[in-house]
Amino acid sequence: MPSSRDVSRRRFLQSGAMFAGTLAVPFCWKRSYGQASANDRFTVGAIGTGVYHEKDPKGAASPGRGMTIALQAGTLGDMVAVADVNLCHARFLQSRLDGTLEIYQDYRRLLDRQDIDAVTIGTPDHWHVRIAIDALRAGKHVYCEKPLTLTIDEGKQLLRCVEETGKVFQVGTQQRSEYDKNFLKAIVIARSGRLGDKLHALVSVGRGKKGGPFDNSEPPPELDWDMWQGQAPCVPYCEHRCDYDFRWWLEYSGGQVTDWGVHHMDIAMWALGLENTGPVSIEGKGDYPCVSNGYSAAVDFDCDLTFADGQVCRLYSGPNELVISGDKGRIRVNRKNLTGEPVEELTPEEEDRINEEIVALCQGKDPSGKNGTDSKAGAHMENFFECMRDGGRTISDPWTHHRSVSACHLANIAMRLKRKLQYDPVKEDFVGDDEASGMLKRDQRAEYSIYT
Repeated sequence: MPSSRDVSRRRFLQSGAMFAGTLAVPFCWKRSYGQASANDRFTVGAIGTGVYHEKDPKGAASPGRGMTIALQAGTLGDMVAVADVNLCHARFLQSRLDGTLEIYQDYRRLLDRQDIDAVTIGTPDHWHVRIAIDALRAGKHVYCEKPLTLTIDEGKQLLRCVEETGKVFQVGTQQRSEYDKNFLKAIVIARSGRLGDKLHALVSVGRGKKGGPFDNSEPPPELDWDMWQGQAPCVPYCEHRCDYDFRWWLEYSGGQVTDWGVHHMDIAMWALGLENTGPVSIEGKGDYPCVSNGYSAAVDFDCDLTFADGQVCRLYSGPNELVISGDKGRIRVNRKNLTGEPVEELTPEEEDRINEEIVALCQGKDPSGKNGTDSKAGAHMENFFECMRDGGRTISDPWTHHRSVSACHLANIAMRLKRKLQYDPVKEDFVGDDEASGMLKRDQRAEYSIYT
């Protein structure tokens, strides 16, 4: 667990019958701020930017999440360097910032710089933990995109490093702070008891993607293909393994189960009061393609994760939404809307009270504003910078994210093994199943391993 020095916890819910339960919120946002003074600005480096294959109407490359968060950080701090194994991606970000960035192909050279206070990490999933650990040990604060880990054991290793270094760490699960506060409002309602005591969450996240077999080819000269593969097995270059398509290969990600799954699972577990634990049983079915040199992550899936108190989160490849239900009512939430009778029947006084609790999380922010933010940087990135200033715990901290992404990893393991599994969330190990336990970590190529 994090030390008290690093934890700044607040309560969503105060007194009153409507909010009988309380919700501990790991959130350090204490004030609103605009541009920091020159001597109060952090120096930032971006590691992994990424450019999608898709094109916008004007034919320009569409920026990926790594580039988006780098640009956000650049509005709040001084972006001075970028590292990407694909130099074309690094140059693209450099061009967006008037050509002022120092470019590195090896992220370790960026981390060697003593003038850099923080980094953003927007690489494929299989690189997140190694880079994050190296950055923390180099004395940098870290903002890392989700899903944070490739395996459950990676998460355990990372948490030890966060606790040892005491650095600020933000995970890119923006539903905790943005999108008109729809998800925060859903959490308040669910934790208030208005839906009932024992709740059920339908974590519906859309289908995965089929593809392959694909042809191999020579890697482009601007790409360090060996380093792109990192800890993963060394294979010939295939363009469909890179850019956003990496998501559909189990060597580098967990597919839709972890990509979108962790967004809604994170909110579901928080709403059900399960953010600091894990399921005790996992059972489901998944359609995992078996194609030579093709996508291998689940396309369709349906998995029940049952917790010790009897509450269930069902992870399902249906329409993208989160449904939380109990014996007293049901609500639906996505990035555009929050609906359901418990929402529609709120009195003006109850609405005001809920909004007060949300505003308490984001003091100085307008909860009715576009995406819940008054800055082009985004509320989530602002929270990261604020926590770097005061040493508080971020809204998307690595401890609770480890639990939510672990739930998604557990779903993948159970569905791949095609049997019901029992799990001990305290020991973070399966009960009486050595084969399943063996899937909690993976062998990693020595040069890129987090275990060396």
